This record gives sequence, C-alpha cells and structure tokens, in this order.
Amino acid sequence: MDQPAHTDSVGNDTSPAESEAATRPRDEGTGAAAGESEPAAGDGEGSSTIGNARRTIRRLVETLRGSSLDVPDYDPNAHGPLVTVDGSDGLEEVDRYWVDAPFAAVSIGYDHEANEHRYRAVEPTLREEEAVLLETLFDDIRDPLLYREQDGDDIEGLLQETIRDSLERYGAEIETATFYRLFYYIYRDFRGYGPLGPIMHDPHVEDISCDGYDLPLFVYHDEYTDIETTVSFEKAALDRFVVRLAQHSGRHISIGDPMVETTLPDGSRAELALGEEVTPRGSAFTIRKYADDPFTPIDLLEYGTFDVEQLAYLWLAIEHNKSLIFAGGTASGKTTSMNAVSMFIPPRSKVVTIEDTRELQLSHDNWLSSLTRERRHEGTDVTMYDLLRSALRHRPEYIVVGEVRGEEAMTLFQAMNTGHTTYSTMHADSVQTAINRLENEPINVPRSMVRSLDILSVQTLTRSGDQRVRRNKVLAEIEGIDQRTGELDYSTAFTWESDTDTFRSTGSTVLSEIRDERGWSQKELLTELGNRERFLEYLQANGVSDYQRFTALVNEYYSDPDRILETIEDADADATRTDETLATRTGVTSENEFGATTDSRTDETTPRD
Repeated sequence: MDQPAHTDSVGNDTSPAESEAATRPRDEGTGAAAGESEPAAGDGEGSSTIGNARRTIRRLVETLRGSSLDVPDYDPNAHGPLVTVDGSDGLEEVDRYWVDAPFAAVSIGYDHEANEHRYRAVEPTLREEEAVLLETLFDDIRDPLLYREQDGDDIEGLLQETIRDSLERYGAEIETATFYRLFYYIYRDFRGYGPLGPIMHDPHVEDISCDGYDLPLFVYHDEYTDIETTVSFEKAALDRFVVRLAQHSGRHISIGDPMVETTLPDGSRAELALGEEVTPRGSAFTIRKYADDPFTPIDLLEYGTFDVEQLAYLWLAIEHNKSLIFAGGTASGKTTSMNAVSMFIPPRSKVVTIEDTRELQLSHDNWLSSLTRERRHEGTDVTMYDLLRSALRHRPEYIVVGEVRGEEAMTLFQAMNTGHTTYSTMHADSVQTAINRLENEPINVPRSMVRSLDILSVQTLTRSGDQRVRRNKVLAEIEGIDQRTGELDYSTAFTWESDTDTFRSTGSTVLSEIRDERGWSQKELLTELGNRERFLEYLQANGVSDYQRFTALVNEYYSDPDRILETIEDADADATRTDETLATRTGVTSENEFGATTDSRTDETTPRD
C-alpha cells in the first residue's frame, strides 16, 4: 500500500536520526522507540483492558449522536510508532528492516541453540479495545465496500473514507495512530494477502512455502536462504486463504478439484492444494514471488551468474539469430537469465512470448505476450501448443517460450528448423541430461531436429564459500550429429570453475559462424566482442540496472555504436583526468604491480590499505 507521509526507512538501533527513530520498530525489551518513553500502564480504577473494551462496545452500541472524525496524515513524530519489536521470542536480533513502512517490518533473529535464523513479520499490535473495534468494522464495512469499490481506482482512499464514516456513526473518538492501525489490518485483509502481507512486501524473499495446518511458513531469503517464519495458519483459516488466493487469480479450487497452478494479481506464481486428500498435512501453497523490475544482464554480472565475456557472446549470438535453451534445476535462475538476455533482441524485431504463468517482462515495442488458459464453464482450453501454432502466423522473428515440457517442444523445434529464432527453458542439470530429455518421452524431439538448436546454457543453484549462488555451469554449442556414432555432438564454449568461482573460455564455433556470415576477420570479431564488453562494463560501473533504461541504451548501441563508444571513451578519459588530479593533490602518483603506492613527497613505497 502507499505510504503516508514521513515514512523513513528503518535502520540500526544506533542511528542518530530522530525521524528514523520515530518510524523504527520499537526496541526489544522496553518496546519503546529511540528517544521515547514507554506508555503508562494506566491511571487508576476503570483503566483495565477489560474496562476499556467494555466502554468501546458500549460506545459502539449505545451512541446514536455520531461524531465528526478528522484524521490527519500519519506523522510518526507526532503520533508515535505503529510497530513494536518486543524481543519476546528470546532470539538475538541480527537484522531489522521495513517492508511496508510504517506498518510492517521484518526482524531476523538467531537461535544459538538450534543454530538457525528465524524470520519474524512484525505488524501493529492492537490493544484489546482496538481488536474489538476492528472486528466490528470488518462486519460493518464489508458490504458497503464491495458496492463502492466500483466508484474508482483509489481503493486506499475509499477504504479510509469507509472506515471514517463507520467510526463517525459509532460516535467513536480515537487517536490517529489507532485509526491507522485499524486501516492497516482492514486493507491487509480486504485488498492484500492477510497475514502474508509483510512477507509479500519483502524484496529479499523469493519463495514462500506453507506445508499444512498449524505449521510455520518457510521463506527463501536472498541473504539467510531457507528460514522458518513466525507465521502459520490454523485449519479453517488456511482453507479460506487458499480458496481466496485461487479466487483472486480468477481460478476455482475445491475438494473435487484440489490442485491449482495460477498467477496471482501481482504476477507471482502460486501452486495451491486444498484439503488433506492430496496433501495429508492439510492445505498447502508455494508462492514464487514476481519481481516488479526484472533482472537485466547487469544484474547477472553483479550476482556473478555470468561474466562480461559470456554476456558479450550471448549478445552477439542473439543479434545473429542463434536459438538458445536455458536448462537448470528448480530455482537455478534459468527463466531470469532468459528474460535478461532477451533484452539484447534488436529493437524493432517482432517478439512473441508464450507462457502458462506470467514471468517474462520485456521493454520492447514490438512484443506480443500470450498466456495459456484453462476452460471455465464454456469454451476450450488454450494450451502452449495452441499458442505456439498461432504465434507462427504472427510472423515473429523471435519466439520466447516459458518452458518446454511436452508436445509444444516439437512445434518449437519445427519453428527453429524453418528459420525462426527461439528461446526457452527446461529442467535439466547437465548438457547430456537436457539432450536426453529432448529426445525421449514425453518431449520426443527427433535428433535431426535437436541439431537446429545452437546454444544450451546449464545453470545451477550452488554454494560458493558460505553463500548460496546461481552460476552458469556451461555454455554448450550443438554441432550436429556424429557420423560415426550417430550421437548428437556438442562442444563447450564456456565453463564455470567452482574452485576459483571463475569462468573459462574454451573457443566457440558459433562465433566463427558469425564471423563468416558477416565477412569479418578474426580481429574484427574480437574488436566487436571487446566493444560490447566495454559497453556492459560501463553500464555496470555506472549502476545502470533498470530494465527500461538498460534496453534503451542497448537500442542506442544498435542505432549508433560509434557514438556510444565515443561517449564511453570520453567518460573514461574524464575519470582518468579526475584520478590524476586527485593523485596530484594527495601526492600519490603511481601504483606498482604489488598493489603499493608511491608517495612523491617522500619517494617511499607504502602499502595500500
């Protein structure tokens, strides 16, 4: 949801900024934010929690006069924090950050006995009288909200107005912080993902997994990997939640049809199971979150999935209509990589994407996106096979298929054989495994057609040191059928060396083909590769990772590469002059081959920090 005014990001407890302290989840133990005192527990008879709740109910039931409720924009400095981190779980807090400031934060704790991290979603704590008021509001505003939602797109504004109208009818006089706590929970449950809200807002979480009733959810966190959360669902709540997820994505799920694969309204991919027949521990779901901004090749460089030489190679291959398949295990990043390198497609080329769940996102003017559809009541199913056959009639230059699993693979390879450039993904952990899957059940592509594939990338989710990383294990080139053995022949252009976490180039037949097609000399080929490497390194150095900006710059390179390269040279020259000026001012004039610097004032060599 949109953030009210004054929603600074949360920092460490030692941060001196008062505004940050005001919006920071409260400190453990005391429950107070930095610079605040703990609220008083009460002041005399009648101040008990039960007494407050009774007064609230009496006010709701008996007040007929109404009231006028003026709710200003939330200001943490004036109204106090909405979120409290109380440290009641007994874990050592190692991280804390906002995910939906000022309403929801995440606290990562470490359990020394179990030697594991724990993920805690922190939301506003309601006093008992506020919980009673919230329950009454839920009952009273559901129908009016459903009817009034059609009035406009400002759902948050409409929801706030509906809550305010109801509170005025009650004659309730509440604090501003109470209003926004009530608003958060009503918005979360009406328009959001309920208790899953903070996790869905967390940009560090890639996957969310619920395995059954009363079991803690697990998430895959990009820093702490697989981690248990404090969120769980009881039986009735989990059943309702799974049904709601299906309904919000336009799908039906029931005991008679208990398994559904779907795409949620925000684009995230979900696998749902209802009841205990197919999942004995109870209803279950797994959500693969959808990134608002897709990864670019620069992100792949930053994360070390590919190096710059491989990306320059792929860029040249894509420009020259070489077909690729990205293979790998679950969560290895194959779809992410395919989407990223698809940004190298020349700007005016006709692109058709075919998916069963929406994951691909291109900043491309001539792009037709298509999705499969299951029959609902009337009509027929629209399969990937149907979409692929239809795509061929749209005269595409590039066809991107989310994943090949069955009969659509035959049509995909037929498209390759008739001159269309195609990209897709599949599950396989090696080049040979990928080839075997393509040639055998249920895909069954003849060997003579598999040879039309140019490049096969195999990715893996593995460990480098103490971190989970995604790496491109190998870039292989399909060379044809060996006349002696009849087997499909392939060679490796790049391989990943796990012991040094580096990539090694071993020569490329595809690049030789491109060189011959263009009539280049070997020197001209290497110059072109070098220019693209410089371009990518320049974007990486300048932090150009936004996919729209990245695509725009790639398009500029296609239209006028000399001007782009001249700009890069000028920028490098400016940076060199700046470095020389700084060196002169500080007295540092050179760097020797051992990483030491020479001080011109003392003519002594001093170690570099």
